[in-house]
Amino acid sequence: MKLAAKCAGSYHLTVFRSPDRVADDMIEMVPSSWDGHGARLRLRPPRALTRRQFVMLFVALSGAMWIVAMLGWWGGNAFAPAFAFLHSAIVATALRALWRSGDRGEDISIGPDAVEVTTSVSGAVFRAHPYWVRLCIERDGERISLASSGRQVQVGNFLGPAERRELADRLQDLLAAASGRNR
Repeated sequence: MKLAAKCAGSYHLTVFRSPDRVADDMIEMVPSSWDGHGARLRLRPPRALTRRQFVMLFVALSGAMWIVAMLGWWGGNAFAPAFAFLHSAIVATALRALWRSGDRGEDISIGPDAVEVTTSVSGAVFRAHPYWVRLCIERDGERISLASSGRQVQVGNFLGPAERRELADRLQDLLAAASGRNR
């Protein structure tokens, strides 16, 4: 169901009082400026575990490995603790890299003057007037991009299919409201 259909009122009701917003959404809608014009979509990749759960996972994996290593040492394997330490370091590094890969994200700011896409990795990558921005949905929603004046940027690549459909619906409604095409 489209946001504009849910909130048949003004642009601001459509943007800021979305009834389906959940705190843990991968697509978070926030006001983009102090005067209340426009909106910003903050996209985050899905995370299966919280930071505390990641730490508990590391403790469980390392604890089990150290128990086996100590049993091996008790049985006569003098190198078991050294390999356990090396294994703990590798698991900690891998889990840290996995956690940090989830910190990436995208901000899509849509206002009456500009549409801007900013990534957490490379900063601002796209800026155009909302009237000239086209929403391109390719391969049945597998790729979503914004295009204007020969420039194109893909958005939401790290989202799942359902989230991409939701993103496309929200972008379509917000672009129509920002450019005045929904009147």
